[in-house]
Parts: sequence; C-alpha cells; structure tokens
Amino acid sequence: MDNKSFGFLAELTLDPFVIPPGGKYPIFFLGITIYFFSIFCNLTLLTLIVLKKNLHKPMYFILFSLPLNDLIGITAMLPKVLSDIVTETNTVYYPLCVLQAFLLHMYGGGILFILAAMSFDRYVAICMPLRYSSVMTPRVVICIISLVWGLDFILIVSLFSLQIRLPRCKSFIMNVFCDNPSLLKLTCGNTTVNNIIGLFNTAVMQAVSVSVQAFSYVKILITCVATSGSQAKTKAVNTCVAQLVILIIFEIVGTFTIISHRFKTVSADLQKIMGMLIFLVPPLLNPIVYGLYTSEVRTTLIRVLRNRVSV
Repeated sequence: MDNKSFGFLAELTLDPFVIPPGGKYPIFFLGITIYFFSIFCNLTLLTLIVLKKNLHKPMYFILFSLPLNDLIGITAMLPKVLSDIVTETNTVYYPLCVLQAFLLHMYGGGILFILAAMSFDRYVAICMPLRYSSVMTPRVVICIISLVWGLDFILIVSLFSLQIRLPRCKSFIMNVFCDNPSLLKLTCGNTTVNNIIGLFNTAVMQAVSVSVQAFSYVKILITCVATSGSQAKTKAVNTCVAQLVILIIFEIVGTFTIISHRFKTVSADLQKIMGMLIFLVPPLLNPIVYGLYTSEVRTTLIRVLRNRVSV
C-alpha cells in the first residue's frame, strides 16, 4: 500500500455496527432523541446558572463546568456515530479522528476533576460554614476551575503528543468512534512509553479525584453526625447526594465498559454499545440528578416554568 495512505490526511475505516434490515432508522431516531434530550437538559442547567442571580454562587460556578463537559462528550461522539449508521458510511479522516479522541478523553478526565472540585466546595460549606465566604472567594473559585480544566488539558495533551513520534502502518479503527487506544493500534512502533504514560495519567486522574472526594465526604459525614441538623445543612447534604450519585453512575458505567472488553464471549456490537454508554449515560442523567436532588436548582426551574405559563 502507498505510504501516502498513512499520511496526516489519511482516511481511516471504522468498524461499523451490524444492523438488521430496516433497523437503521429506528436506531437513528432513538439516538437523535437521546442526543437532543441531553442537549436540552444540559443547556437548561447552564442557562439557569447564567441568568438566575440566586445561582451566582461558588458552588454553581463550579457546577457550570459539569454540563459544559457533558455537552463536549456527547457531541463529540454521538452525532458522528448516528451519521455513520444512517448513511451507511464508516470512514473518518485522521485529523478528525484525533480531534474526536482528544475531546472524548478530555470529557472523561473532566468529570473526575469537576466532581472533585464540587466535593471540596461542599466540604468547605458544611464543615466550615462561617468561613465559607472567606475561603471560596471569586479568586479561589477561578483558580479551582482553571486547575480542573488546565490539569485535564495537560494530561490529555501529553498523552496524545506521544503519538506524533510513532509511524502509522494501519488504517482500521476497531471501534465505532475514535479513542486513544484505537489510535495507538494504528501504529507499528514501540508503544511501551505511550502505555506507561496512559496508565500514569489514568492513575493521576483517579487518585486526585477519589482522594479529594473521599477526604471531603468523610469530613462531611463526621460533621453531620457530630452536629444537629439544620435546613441549610440539609440542602448541602442533598447536594452531596447528587454528586455521589453522579460519581457512582460514572464509575459503574466505566467499570462495565472495561469489563465488557475483557471477556472474549461478549459480542463486538455489545462492546461498542458499552463503550458508548460512558459518553451517553452521564450527560443524560447528570442534569436530571442535579435537578432532582438540589433544591435550589429545582425551585429555580419550577419558578421559571410557572412564570412562563402565567405570561
């Protein structure tokens, strides 16, 4: 094969779903419904935070990153997959494949860091309520948000930049979307360094996120047990429940995705679906969970809807 086929503008082939006759349009409409529902829910949460002054608080400024990150994840993955299904095409140019993979990995790391930042905010609010305003100043909030996105960006860029040094000798992506492992399988060089850095980055993301959240929630639990309840504390604890639910959803979906690729008996299509769930389930459920468990968001949304109806 001509070496030009492995150049920067090479066309890669994706491994498509095996769809029965007459099934592509129902699948497409189901997928597009899920996509637009997720977009609507996340944009609603973003709009509430931007427009409603009662939500202009450190907690919600940090929360703003979560639906934004969800929009990046689901938009980077689902429209391309649905387009390939309905048009029965399964090709992508290498730069677009790298961009998709980069955004999906940014989304994965972003969830972990954002949840860690949100748990720290709840720790300060519940364990140090009198010092909350002096600790969570606008400058500190900006630093936290910058650290979340900056650290995520640096780790993912370091991971993908290592691929530049490796020659490519394959053009078949063994998935319906692009990710770093799939891109790595296109190379014909030594990928040991890439694998080590990939594991290191994953370990850093998990260690930072889990340690911050574990510390925060243990402190919160101790404080709640040691002191009598109050309305403000109840609201704060409800927010913690929402964050824990989101973390559990993400970890369960991620675990199932990893497990599905470890068993040879699992069909290829099921593995692809499990791989997609991590980019579908959190963006779909996160704004709903926050709307249900966070009374201030729920109350604000109900007030907006009532005002709309009465106009």
